[in-house]
Parts: sequence; C-alpha cells; structure tokens
Amino acid sequence: MKKVALVFPGQGAQYVGMGKQIYEKYEVARKIFHKSNEVLNVDLKSIIFEGPEEELTKTENTQPAILTLSVALLEVLKENINLKYDACAGLSLGEYSALVAADAISFEDAVSLVRKRGKFMQEAVPEGKGTMAAILGLDRNTLLKVLDEAKEFGVVEAANFNSPDQIVISGQISAVEKAVSLCKEKGAKKAVLLKVSAPFHSSMLIDAGENLRKELENISFNEPKAKVIANVNAKYLSKDNIKESLVKQVSSSVLWEDSVEKLINDGFDTFIEIGPGKTLKAFIKKIASNMKKDINIYNVEDQESLKQVINLYKGDE
Repeated sequence: MKKVALVFPGQGAQYVGMGKQIYEKYEVARKIFHKSNEVLNVDLKSIIFEGPEEELTKTENTQPAILTLSVALLEVLKENINLKYDACAGLSLGEYSALVAADAISFEDAVSLVRKRGKFMQEAVPEGKGTMAAILGLDRNTLLKVLDEAKEFGVVEAANFNSPDQIVISGQISAVEKAVSLCKEKGAKKAVLLKVSAPFHSSMLIDAGENLRKELENISFNEPKAKVIANVNAKYLSKDNIKESLVKQVSSSVLWEDSVEKLINDGFDTFIEIGPGKTLKAFIKKIASNMKKDINIYNVEDQESLKQVINLYKGDE
C-alpha cells in the first residue's frame, strides 16, 4: 500500500440495518456496539438494526450510531490486516471517528460526546426556523456572491464545501429559499432544499457549540498518532487545538474539498472510507479528478466491501 488516509462519513449516511452482518460475524465489532449501549445507557444497537427510521434519524441517535459502526468496522480491519495509515479525516461528525482512529480520544468519550453534540445541535434552533439546501454545479465564488445577495432575507451561509460540484448552504428558511432561487438563475445544475431538522454548520448553531465546549472541558485528548485534518480550516490538528476546533466546527463551514486537496497535495494517494454509504468516495473521486490526480479510493461498510479491502492489503504484503 502507498500513503493511506482513512476517511469517515457524517450525518446523512445512516440507514436501518447498517452493520448488522458485521456485528453478527465479528466479536470485535460486537464489543464496540455493546460498549456504545453501555456508555449511552440506550439500546442503540436495536435502533440501528431494527429502526424505526424516524428514531435512527434523530440527530442524537444518528451521530453515535454512525460513529459506532465506523469504529466497529475499523476494529475489524485492524484485527484482520496490518492496517497502516498516516492520516485521518471525517466529514463533520466523522471528525470524531477520525480522532478515535488517531488515538486522540477514546471511543467511550467520543460516543458520549457525539450524542450530546446531536442533542445540542437539535435543540439550538426551534423546528421550522432553519433549513439547508444542496447546490450542484455552481462554482464557489459565484455561490458566495449569491449568499451575499440573499443575506438581506436572513441568515444564509455555506455549510459544506463537499466537492467541486456540490456545496451545501444553511440558515433561515426564507434566506435559504431565496439563495436556492438565485443559484438556479446563476446556472446551478440543481438547487434543492434538504430534509433536515436544523441549519447545521451555520452561525445559528453558535450556542450549540458553546454547550459542547462545556462537555469538552471534561475530556482528555492525546496527541494524534496519525495526522487528523480539521473541517474548520483544512489544517492538521494538534492536541492543543482539538477542543477549540470541535467547538467551532458546529457553526462553521466544513471545508471537505480543501481538506482532501491538502491530503492529495501532501502525497496521500490511497483513501479508505470507513462507515455507512459511499458519499465520501464519490466526493474524493470528483476532487481528485478536478486536480487531475490519480488516486485509489475504497470503502468499507459491509462484509463484501470489507473483504475487498482485506484482500487488497493481503495482496500487497
């Protein structure tokens, strides 16, 4: 294997039944699911495997659910291969999985934190006040001009710079709707409102970040053993700035495209997405293509994809 970065998905990747076959087949995965239930004092395993979907999509359940599966898959990989990696990154919530993978925080502390983070984010803005929208096929500069124009209608900000083709915006409903309309006028291929319960990664969630800060005061972080790239500035984290970065992350733009560009420019040519879905795999392909760089990108979410990566590593030994 070459220079490997592990990447971890965020909220929205979840689905009922995710990870069930991994749980049934691997003892090391079962331990992570059981630990999660124990720490949270919630039967999260049943919510993940059986639903109902409305329960799984509650932010306070979704966040620990995705973290739990991501870490369980990581542990299975470690048990089966000599998994060497030099960097980790995660989209929003996925940054906590990245910090666990880099041994900067314990799984127990991370799963407890993200459940609280989910609650704080959910409670920060009353339902019906905020929303988000995905904008496809509009360049960053044009989009930022649109946001400036739409600000007279209320708060509207860039929430996620996911790839050259996709940016997500967030804020007050009237302002987001106006921005969607303007994006279409400016030639966006697609501009659609998302089914979300809050305007994540906008300044409307500053209070949620401050509530999270109080919880972070009780957590001990270690110096990351692998590089971890921060969503808020696409720079590598050190032990001293992890807490502040996680506080800001709640109400700041997620610089995913910038983060992947940095990793590729720093020589990372192999990416493994660990967790539900293949969203990051698609984003990374687009980013690399835009940079005219050749990379290898894999994902691990179930038994079949797990086997592929295990065989890949074993073939390289």
